Amino acid sequence: MSRESATARRRAVRASVPPELRRDGSERRLAGPDAAMTIAELACAIVAAVRSPIELVQFVRGLSGPTVRAMLECFDWQAHGGQVPPPGDWRVWLLMAGRGFGKTRAGAEWLWAQVRAMPGAQVALVGASLEEVAQVMIEGPSGLAAIARTGEEVLWRPTRRRLDFSNGATGFAYSAHAAEALRGPEHHFAWADELGKWPEPGARAWDNLMMGLRLGAAPRAVVTTTPRAVTLVRSILAAKATAMTRGATAENRHLATSVHDWLEETYAGTRLGRQELAGELLSDVAGALWPRALIEEARAPAPVPSDCVRIVVGVDPPGSATGDACGIVVCAIDGDGIAFVLDDRSVAGLGPEGWAAAVARAHSAWGADRVIAEKNMGGDMVESVLRQVEPTLPVTLVTASRGKVARAEPIAARFEKGRARLAGRFPALEDELAGLSVTGAYEGPGRSPDRADAMVWAMTALIAPRVAPGVSLL
Repeated sequence: MSRESATARRRAVRASVPPELRRDGSERRLAGPDAAMTIAELACAIVAAVRSPIELVQFVRGLSGPTVRAMLECFDWQAHGGQVPPPGDWRVWLLMAGRGFGKTRAGAEWLWAQVRAMPGAQVALVGASLEEVAQVMIEGPSGLAAIARTGEEVLWRPTRRRLDFSNGATGFAYSAHAAEALRGPEHHFAWADELGKWPEPGARAWDNLMMGLRLGAAPRAVVTTTPRAVTLVRSILAAKATAMTRGATAENRHLATSVHDWLEETYAGTRLGRQELAGELLSDVAGALWPRALIEEARAPAPVPSDCVRIVVGVDPPGSATGDACGIVVCAIDGDGIAFVLDDRSVAGLGPEGWAAAVARAHSAWGADRVIAEKNMGGDMVESVLRQVEPTLPVTLVTASRGKVARAEPIAARFEKGRARLAGRFPALEDELAGLSVTGAYEGPGRSPDRADAMVWAMTALIAPRVAPGVSLL
């Protein structure tokens, strides 16, 4: 294109723009009926009217510095299709896509758009941990601070878990570990990141978040996550008020070609690649001991208490004084030798007295015959703590001489044969069972399958209380 034709093209494009919109100044508000428009949006409209890369370059050379800066800061024309919010009257936008898709940028841009439209808004920022909220959602390369436009400022106050926007809006950081912190606060908008890897209290954190999402005329939330077939993700996906966007890593045109090629060469076609790159929601881990179909087939009505020959409470004590989960699962066996999961009383974030009291309550509530507790992590201290809470509690300590998967395999086999059942629905326990693989890997929620291990201990004691492979009864 010649210089003369480029100049003519710029004049033609500018001539199509109303006079009151032709201004410089990256954040200057426009007059008249378009007062809600800024030069950034105007720049996007102009770029959309230019038909080729060469024409775009020549056109940009004729723009002022502030206009170019505003154009570069505007995300609308740079976003690929999966990063654009879906139309419709949704309450939750679930953006579930592969790594490198641009989920974080899309979430941050969406939240900024809400904040710009509503000065003074109260917004929630929820991640798997406070550290991830700070490092990814706020301070990361695609975080809220990084994508602020010229004239926009954000002030992160980590000790107060608070992000102040220059227009008076306020963001509050929450960890999915601390579900109760979301009980009470109210918000206009929310952004929940990597929800698929939230720890066990994540479901409660989500419920509390959504119950507090009630300010303004149209409170909404965006969820950005890599696919993971945990109960929380599946329940949000199934909700009528959810609009979902799926996407693959390859859709991000800003990703370096060399990175994309290496990822495809290394992981394409593998289960990890399907989930982490293609963005597929895979229901079963590779070699799952408890495939989802088996879990569904195992559901049965609870046995009549009088038909139960024996009831025990399996306990997998936490590995630290506070913070880790304590698996507490009640199981029974009937006169036909069929074992049942009756209840999941697991707790998290409690000290020794707290989880021991939960064990005692489970024992009392079900009239259990015995408590079966692993001693590997705490030794004789486990029994001591339990007896401090309830001196007459009948406790049998067990020691693992083989790994979790080796202990779980005989129990999984009983489920396959219909000799073990789930007397109800136990979402957190089921997610852990589905995450156990014959390879020895664990791909479920949390760091360790505490609930699943407690169930295995209980059922092992019921079906082979004296001679159990890999288990020593003390």
